[in-house]
Amino acid sequence: MNFSIDNKKLSEAINQSLSRLEKDKIVERIWKKDFTVWDKNPDEISNRLGWLDSVETTSKAKNEIEEFIKAVMKEGFTHALLMGMGGSSLAPEVFRLTFGIKKGYLDLSVLDSTHPDVIKEFRDKINFEKTLFIVSTKSGGTVETMSFMKFFYNESVARLGKGKVGKHFIAITDPGSGLEQTARELKFRKIFLNDPNIGGRYSALSLFGMVPAALVGVDLNKFLSNTKGIINNSRSLANNSAALLGVIFGTLANEGINKVTFITSSQIKYFGAWVEQLIAESTGKNGKGILPVDLEEILSPDFYSEDRLFVYLKLKEDNTYDKRVKELGNAGFPIITIEMENIYNLGKEYFSWEFATAIAGWALGIQPFDQPNVESAKVQARKLVDMYKETGKLPELKFNFKQDGIGISGEIESENLTDSMGEFFKNVTGSKSYVAIQAYLKPDDDTTEALQKIRTSIQKKYKVATTLGYGPRFLHSTGQLHKGDSGNGLFIQIIGDPENDLPIPDNPGLDNSSISFGILIRAQALGDREAMLANQRKVLTFDLGNHVNDGLRWFLNASTKQM
Repeated sequence: MNFSIDNKKLSEAINQSLSRLEKDKIVERIWKKDFTVWDKNPDEISNRLGWLDSVETTSKAKNEIEEFIKAVMKEGFTHALLMGMGGSSLAPEVFRLTFGIKKGYLDLSVLDSTHPDVIKEFRDKINFEKTLFIVSTKSGGTVETMSFMKFFYNESVARLGKGKVGKHFIAITDPGSGLEQTARELKFRKIFLNDPNIGGRYSALSLFGMVPAALVGVDLNKFLSNTKGIINNSRSLANNSAALLGVIFGTLANEGINKVTFITSSQIKYFGAWVEQLIAESTGKNGKGILPVDLEEILSPDFYSEDRLFVYLKLKEDNTYDKRVKELGNAGFPIITIEMENIYNLGKEYFSWEFATAIAGWALGIQPFDQPNVESAKVQARKLVDMYKETGKLPELKFNFKQDGIGISGEIESENLTDSMGEFFKNVTGSKSYVAIQAYLKPDDDTTEALQKIRTSIQKKYKVATTLGYGPRFLHSTGQLHKGDSGNGLFIQIIGDPENDLPIPDNPGLDNSSISFGILIRAQALGDREAMLANQRKVLTFDLGNHVNDGLRWFLNASTKQM
């Protein structure tokens, strides 16, 4: 790791933090699992430090994992669908998209959207005879994951017969969870029980990450062995790049440089989504927060404000962005450069960022292992779902006005789309602000391209950090930071009606259904909106109705003109 900064004051602040880190023996105390590093209260700390031992623990299960993989391959399984959210889905997605599929192994897809068009697409394209379904949730009660499970279990029963369906399902969960009990009742072919002392976002090197990795053909022995070096180095302060990383971005955040912006080699760009959750959910609380900025377009230095720390994560011999990063460094922005020998060094990065985030929490004076604001959106969504079950409808969103089929809701006085955008962005307060686009839409390439263009227009005009997240996926990631940080975010929420809808079974194996996926995602969007407003966040909601593609194009044209 290389760090460059051309600011004497900030350099001194970092050195002071390092001196305090050494004096207070923070590294040694972390390895002793001393909860007082972060808080006087051990709750959600003492039982969340198992990630320190993940490689050792997972290595003991390596033979079990490999025997399982051999068995499903021998039986002719060619595909796997992992159903999970947040920490249960992001690391597996990184493995699939970074390593690809080794010949003869399973083609892994990840489902982490409750949008019914996405679920229908998976249902219609998969070969149920050759697909292994992976139900992955730490708590065993995550509403999205369990809804996916019930839906695909019933679909499997319809196609395969009840006697065969069990061998197509496995579970990854904590001991004693509701999922473990359900999996036993439904006779899942395999239940992997993870170390319960690991939080979801710190679970990449546990069974939650390693079982899916092995399914696509990642060599676990090589991967875990490559990771042990960084773990050994992290046991003391000397040569501890992970601790230094945490001190840098924790200290700079205290100085107002709290937008950690990632620039990555193309093959490893998917790592950004995983580290986005880790940083945002761990540090965005108690009125503080470090905003991770992933997949933002790389622009010239004059389009960035002084709140940026750039992290250049590159593969060796890939010099694609060297010139752009050098320009940013020459313009005075602090730069962290991390070079990976190959993709099997990804394990080092998982552990390094986990350790660094724990250190950053110490530097910020916060507890990095809980997520107190995540539950608020869930509570609101549950209330709306209960209301639907009682009345048969969700509450109507109150619009300021409608234009060309697009409904707009927010604290604005304007009565047309273009002016409403301009009025909303008057809330930008320099480098303190950021803009988060929250899209409760089907996450496809065309939609992403349009939203990225809107994102870039905002960045260019206002020189603010921008993020893009699909709902409800981001609720398990950046959603904590959105409601728990200092409150300088501006949130553009985009919702629309799905083309299709699908029922969520109340129970696996039975046909009764109280709600649909369309109702669930709508409730999640409205619930998060209420939770943000309750935390005095600035939210502007666009409802594109049942013409999402046309509405998005209109919205793109209007917003780029305003920008």
